[in-house]
Amino acid sequence: MKLLVTGSAGFIGYHLVKQLLHRNQDIDIIGIDNLNDYYEVNLKKNRLAALEDERHFEFLKKDISDKEALFSLFAKEKFDVVINLAAQAGVRYSLENPQAYIDSNVTGFFNILEACRKFPVKHLLYASSSSVYGGNKKIPFSTEDNVDHPVSLYAATKKSNELMAHSYSHLFGIPTTGLRFFTVYGPWGRPDMAYFSFTKNIIEGNTIKIFNNGKMKRDFTYIDDIVEGIARLIDNPPTTDPDWTEENGSSSSWAPYKIYNIGNNHPIELMRFVNILEEKIGKEVAKEFHAMQPGDVIQTYADVSDLEKKIGFKPTTSLEEGLGQFVDWYKDYYKI
Repeated sequence: MKLLVTGSAGFIGYHLVKQLLHRNQDIDIIGIDNLNDYYEVNLKKNRLAALEDERHFEFLKKDISDKEALFSLFAKEKFDVVINLAAQAGVRYSLENPQAYIDSNVTGFFNILEACRKFPVKHLLYASSSSVYGGNKKIPFSTEDNVDHPVSLYAATKKSNELMAHSYSHLFGIPTTGLRFFTVYGPWGRPDMAYFSFTKNIIEGNTIKIFNNGKMKRDFTYIDDIVEGIARLIDNPPTTDPDWTEENGSSSSWAPYKIYNIGNNHPIELMRFVNILEEKIGKEVAKEFHAMQPGDVIQTYADVSDLEKKIGFKPTTSLEEGLGQFVDWYKDYYKI
């Protein structure tokens, strides 16, 4: 089997490539990434360096917004499965540089769909986000819930990916699976995420900013659980269902299309999260409280019942265990 993993120098992409290769030597993976400077490029390069001895992995520096380069790659390699993790991430950055989200998350994803149409694949899996739930009040968030009220451009681009995927599944029979990730954390993580910057500031003795007075909850999901969910879904592409009706829910269709949540199914209040981080580091931190930021939501909480039903798996890693693993990695990586 030949796989394409876009965003392979990213946090989730790196872990996915590593785990897939260690599980199965009957696959070849090509990874692409544009290595942009949204966060420190050296971290991305070091992730790739940790994969350089893998015999069944090849990395190519490419941008999914470059349609010609993408088509040439698809024509040459004839992929069986595509896993699109390339995207401009970050809710808050979408207020500062919205164009980056259109280029990567909309135009780039359109190019992926077109490539999968022109050079047919058995399964396209792609990263969506819990952000699509926007201002929804009902919890836990179900894939059957309406998601028509995004509160950031980032969320809107991820919702657009799901709609675009459905149209291509319907028109061209491409099996597509959208994965709504919930606050992913762990070793080799993204420096723009709160747990990463909190760790840095706690260790360095700096004050941390806490928004909405810490009264937010997040469904923190450990990276290994995210990867396990993706890996099990690769060989489970959605199929057509001529008997489908609206009563079956919006996460599936008559077309070969499906949406899943991958979250820990256990939201934690932000202040509890900070306290656990302090315990793992062994140091308290000064806290500065602020109002909620534009684009943020009060709570995320994943209903993963359909994921569990489909692949017999739900995330189980506790925040205490996961943050402990992250802090150990952080101290080792930064030689602390």
